Amino acid sequence: MQAIQTLRPAGELIREWRQRRRLSQLDLALEAEISTRHLSFIETGRSRASREMLTLLADRLDVPLRERNQLFTAAGLAPPHYELPIDHPDLAAARRAMDLILGAHEPFPALAIDRHWNMVGANAGVKLLMAGAAPKLLEPPVNVLRLALHPEGLAPAIINLGEFKAHLVERLNRQLAMTGDTVLAELIAELIAYPAPQPSQAAEPTALFTVMRIVSPAGELSFFSTTTMFGTPHEVTLSEMAIEAFFPADAATSDRLRILAGKSD
Repeated sequence: MQAIQTLRPAGELIREWRQRRRLSQLDLALEAEISTRHLSFIETGRSRASREMLTLLADRLDVPLRERNQLFTAAGLAPPHYELPIDHPDLAAARRAMDLILGAHEPFPALAIDRHWNMVGANAGVKLLMAGAAPKLLEPPVNVLRLALHPEGLAPAIINLGEFKAHLVERLNRQLAMTGDTVLAELIAELIAYPAPQPSQAAEPTALFTVMRIVSPAGELSFFSTTTMFGTPHEVTLSEMAIEAFFPADAATSDRLRILAGKSD
């Protein structure tokens, strides 16, 4: 028998987002330029928020587009943002831009991910690093964090696995705090359960970024990464996509990647 999902009241969702953002009712009321009494009535369901008021509160609370749709649906209103599959013709221009960025970054690794860190695109540099992973981890959809930290994935080749795992889990926890996504919560629990050494030491005060050090057929490689997202998207899928680009942290890595890329041609 299929379970029936209960839709939570919009006011309850507003309160939850306010608490997630660590705002008091007074803080949010001041941000939205409304009275605390009005906000309290909305949160308790004594007042029904209009579309304009929900938009205002969602903006002030920085509610992601997917969760914003859920908020409007809970209030009995049409969702303000549409959602398309990644292969929809309307997203063709975005996919072309994604492919251009990934290709231009070669021979250095770069990949595109969705909100749950499932791979939606990758360049040749990523495929070189994935070569030693177990086939089951490479079956679509490939979750890049599972691939990185699983004992049959890249983990055995990561020299500073403890530090790198701690960095990824911390990053995921920040994402969870922003979105409240239960799938991310389950992924975090899974990743934490994977074996890894305890971080040997905290990052140096002068460190500019967390570096991943990995063993390759050409020697040790060191990377730092940057994240790129589409600016001001109004569609759910596009708003949740990101491009993770890895850059050499030293000259030796740059040289070795070019050697690896040459051997794969």
